[in-house]
Amino acid sequence: MKAIYIEKCAATFLREGEGYRFAEPDYKQTIPNASERRRMSRIVKMGTSVGLACTSPQTEAILTATGLGCMADTEKFMQQMFERNDLPLSPTPFIHSTFNTIGAQIAMLTGNHGYNNTYVHRALSFESALTDAALMLEECPSRHILVGAIDELTPSVNTILHRFRADREFPIGEGAAFFRLTGEADDAEACITDMESGEGRLNEAYIDDFLRKNNAPNAQRIFPSDYKKFCGEYATAISFALWMTLQELPSESPILIANESWGSHSMLLLRDNSAKR
Repeated sequence: MKAIYIEKCAATFLREGEGYRFAEPDYKQTIPNASERRRMSRIVKMGTSVGLACTSPQTEAILTATGLGCMADTEKFMQQMFERNDLPLSPTPFIHSTFNTIGAQIAMLTGNHGYNNTYVHRALSFESALTDAALMLEECPSRHILVGAIDELTPSVNTILHRFRADREFPIGEGAAFFRLTGEADDAEACITDMESGEGRLNEAYIDDFLRKNNAPNAQRIFPSDYKKFCGEYATAISFALWMTLQELPSESPILIANESWGSHSMLLLRDNSAKR
């Protein structure tokens, strides 16, 4: 694949000591209209706020990814169905529970009428959005594309994922991270030069083969244990790993970001671009 250059990034996390912690944005700063904020659920405010911090007037497409979507609104709608039986239901929780709500909100608030798509591919949702962006930038490198991932933690999600033992290694987490991508180097600090994903677990031979193919056998390796101890386990946690890596990107060597989650695996190869500008 051709390199994807990262112009800007934002996330719902802050540096704390030697690590990072989840921190919700100041929604009043990014969404000043109080009536709009009241209509949004927590995950919609969270994703929209981070996405707005990353977008620009040049953004031509918005791609969002989520493993479970707007669970709080889905739970509200299902609870209404159970409690009201066959009586009419409020449409608001149903409208806000759809997976594309966050991408649509960003588009409406910025007046963006371009390509807008949401990927819900379990633990490979963010990777699917990145693949779509890579294909678009291969056709037209001058495009600017907003790509982000969002997942929220609710009591029900925590209970269900605990039953499936999804928290056997790391506690269940949540977060949002967005990236403004382009196919031209210009002012970009870093670029993604290759990525792979699939089913099953990673092994050393597979990783070595991927790095050898990219002429990066000595790449620094970042595994789930290096970042999920900060963000927790959730479907799109690799988006946090990418954001975290960009905060302290070393220029001397490429970096491999690996992820294993929910029976799937993926790898991103990241390189510093500042020395090439």
